[in-house]
Amino acid sequence: MIKLRLIKFIAFLVFASLCAVVAQSVYGQDSKTQLQNKKAKIEEEINYTNKLLDETKKSKQVSLNQLVLLNKQISKRQELIAAINGEINNLDHQIEETNDTINHLTSTIKKLKEEYARMIYYASKNRNAYSRLMFIFSADDFNQAYQRLKYFQQYSSYRQNQVRVIKENQLLLNSKINLLEKQKSYKLSLKRTEESEKQKLTSEKNIQDKTVKSLSQKEKDLLKKLRESERAARKLQKAIEDLIAEEIRKASEAAKKSGTKPAAENKFGLTPAEIKLSSNFAGNKGRLPWPTERGIISSTFGEHPHPVLRGIKTKNNGIDITTGKGESARAIFDGEVTSTMVLPNYNNVVIIRHGEFLTVYSNLDQLFVKKGDKVTTKQRIGIIQADDSGKTKLHFELWQGKNIQNPESWILQSR
Repeated sequence: MIKLRLIKFIAFLVFASLCAVVAQSVYGQDSKTQLQNKKAKIEEEINYTNKLLDETKKSKQVSLNQLVLLNKQISKRQELIAAINGEINNLDHQIEETNDTINHLTSTIKKLKEEYARMIYYASKNRNAYSRLMFIFSADDFNQAYQRLKYFQQYSSYRQNQVRVIKENQLLLNSKINLLEKQKSYKLSLKRTEESEKQKLTSEKNIQDKTVKSLSQKEKDLLKKLRESERAARKLQKAIEDLIAEEIRKASEAAKKSGTKPAAENKFGLTPAEIKLSSNFAGNKGRLPWPTERGIISSTFGEHPHPVLRGIKTKNNGIDITTGKGESARAIFDGEVTSTMVLPNYNNVVIIRHGEFLTVYSNLDQLFVKKGDKVTTKQRIGIIQADDSGKTKLHFELWQGKNIQNPESWILQSR
């Protein structure tokens, strides 16, 4: 008779094969999708940075902005190469798993065929109908005869099922062999792409070196512009601090007139509506939209070494977003325009209050809002100024009361 342990063993082989294939497929597809999405995002940023670089190249003079964009481009190119490497490593893992699956399926099919061959051999020796009948009728009682009859029926069904299982595993094996060929072909394509990106990176680094050397010859001019920028930044910071102090003073006076308890020292006196607005703003930390529809962060928050002048650091109270000519600045949340002003190096500046939060949009040309206007999320507030070198840059700051915040912690990581 067919032994139960043999049936269980073959069922286990089939089940194990299917589980291995499904697990590999799900894991591999998820990892591949994530890596491809990351690579596509980096490629999009590189293409956009290229566009911005082309705009700056229209000016015959080598500018610091060109170097900043080039540095950004190199950084993104390195990220892309790392992402491609990650995809290749993931693919190597998938190829290894596919090979293991192929070996496992080959072994399973071999065992199934060997077992099927033994069954065929047994059947050929006992195919005489008379012998089968004699085997049944020679039973000691009716129950044993019935069991022998059932055995022949189950044996025939099992043989048919064995053929089906072998065919299914063979189809699975063929599909895995095809998949392996595709994986190897895709890996070869990735390696070629990686080599191409490395060549581009080398070329960009050569241009970077030449740009730094060219700008180093203009050290005095760069230092002069840096000092001008620092003075302008201090003026902007003072203007914001004065505005905050004035808002706090007004709130304190209003509290005295109404006989209500004044706000804590150095705090805005917020109405219930402003408290709700502040809470909503804070609740969207990390999810607020960018102040531009498109662009790249060309200067981050905090202190950084100057890209050309050795031993000198620059400080940024916000972030600088370089974008295309004609692009607009937009409000990142509902609020009210509390001030518009003109400052050296920053051109038109718009300050929007969102309860206890302030957002500052600098280097605007044409304004679409004025003091007292209510604005909504993503509403256009002005066109960003473009200078003679082709640079279109928005300087953006975010304050919570008197405390300067890092805007990158508040806005979406990608648009």
